[in-house]
Amino acid sequence: MNPAMNTIDIVVSDMDAAIAFYAHLGLDFKIDPHTPEHAACDLPGGFHVMLDTEAFRTPFLPGWTRPTGGPGNLLCFEFPAPAEVDAKYAELVEAGYRGLAEPFDAFWGMRYATVLDPDGNGIDLYAALPST
Repeated sequence: MNPAMNTIDIVVSDMDAAIAFYAHLGLDFKIDPHTPEHAACDLPGGFHVMLDTEAFRTPFLPGWTRPTGGPGNLLCFEFPAPAEVDAKYAELVEAGYRGLAEPFDAFWGMRYATVLDPDGNGIDLYAALPST
């Protein structure tokens, strides 16, 4: 039997900053009333995204340290149109988030850009380019 991947857990240093960032991408995280170091968001199709503070997760991950040198992972957000990638990238950079790759037309047929969330996780923004 193969397991079903249905959840991503992102370790964050500042819960409020992370929630504010992901709100720009339409994710509505709710803080757990019993554990304020944990927040969750349900997405269409049954996918679940969680945010856990470093203080909450490190007791369960002996020896864990935050990755350095670049994004440890990339979360990808698809947009309906290339112009929306440009607009969201501009919105996030204007809001003070670090742009890693400005919007560009990738050879694989997508408009692509990357920003970093407050903890340095890569966030890809993409949309299919029109067919010619």
